[in-house]
Amino acid sequence: MAFREGLRTKDAAATCALLAPATRDTLESSEGKPCVKVIALEELPVAGSVRGVDVYGNQGRTVFDGDTLFLSRFPDGWKVVAAGCTPDPGRPYTCVVEGG
Repeated sequence: MAFREGLRTKDAAATCALLAPATRDTLESSEGKPCVKVIALEELPVAGSVRGVDVYGNQGRTVFDGDTLFLSRFPDGWKVVAAGCTPDPGRPYTCVVEGG
């Protein structure tokens, strides 16, 4: 997946381009800086192998070894809505990066 590759190669522009608009806006607003300046500072894991993919209409989830991504389909393709997600007994997931 291109998002995972962008994290691995530290290509902030490519990684930010794959975030859903609301997710990118939330990240930039919370940090007060452009996404390309802050995405590398987030503690996002470089995930391992794909363990599963679920698609429900325009929503999707990709489970990797070490990470879960939530995605939405936009006119220009799939975008990451939440990343760095781990199951949380008190909630469905806790995510490092997510939209508002």
